Amino acid sequence: MNIENYLKRIQYSGDRTPTLAVLKQLQKQHLLHVPFENLDIHYNTPITLQIDRIYNKVVHNNRGGFCFELNGLFFELLTALQFNAKRISARVYDKTGYGEEFDHFAIIVKIGTTDYLCDVGFGDFSFEPLLIEPNTLQNDVRGTFLIDNYDSHYLRVNKVENENSTPKYIFTTDSREFTDFQAMCNYHQTNPDSHFTQKRLISLPTTDGRRTITGDTLKITASGTTTETIIKNEKEFRQYLRDLFNFKD
Repeated sequence: MNIENYLKRIQYSGDRTPTLAVLKQLQKQHLLHVPFENLDIHYNTPITLQIDRIYNKVVHNNRGGFCFELNGLFFELLTALQFNAKRISARVYDKTGYGEEFDHFAIIVKIGTTDYLCDVGFGDFSFEPLLIEPNTLQNDVRGTFLIDNYDSHYLRVNKVENENSTPKYIFTTDSREFTDFQAMCNYHQTNPDSHFTQKRLISLPTTDGRRTITGDTLKITASGTTTETIIKNEKEFRQYLRDLFNFKD
């Protein structure tokens, strides 16, 4: 993995000291320039947890990926920059409850004696790492977040809007190996019950909103205004990938 090329991909050229300020900038730049997307699943291209392949996809080919790829690669960047980081497992919330263990891959980074939750692979999430301090409201430009205790084993991430709290996922602080996530990575790209197999998705936040394609619908939010456009054909879809998500031909 070439660190210089990776940092160029996320348009980061600042300090590389493993501090909280640098961590915040790295996460924000990653989120702004590397989309969350599941297109390989719909191209019938197998996704394997091999860092070289993920690096080539994201850095050389200007692609994105889903959590196992994006946080897997970001973890390698952080450790290469001498951050004290570990991989963790999370279980994503939906209307039926929480997913299986290893359903989601996230990162904990320790700065001094303080732990922070880092995530560049969840789609709509905070721009900055979240302090792992239960019951503390944390304001981010992407919204207000709260980490609390779910039970004796799990911590829970919530997004708070108008005093209503919506769970995002639960997680443990146990350190995991990259290979631990391969079974769920396989599930999400092959099982018809996985929401990733049901519709193509690509999403990228901007400084004032978000751009998302779900199926054949393009949704753009900017400065509080949302527009939706139906994508007519594959040619138009590819054009949007180039123009809005910086894909290569």
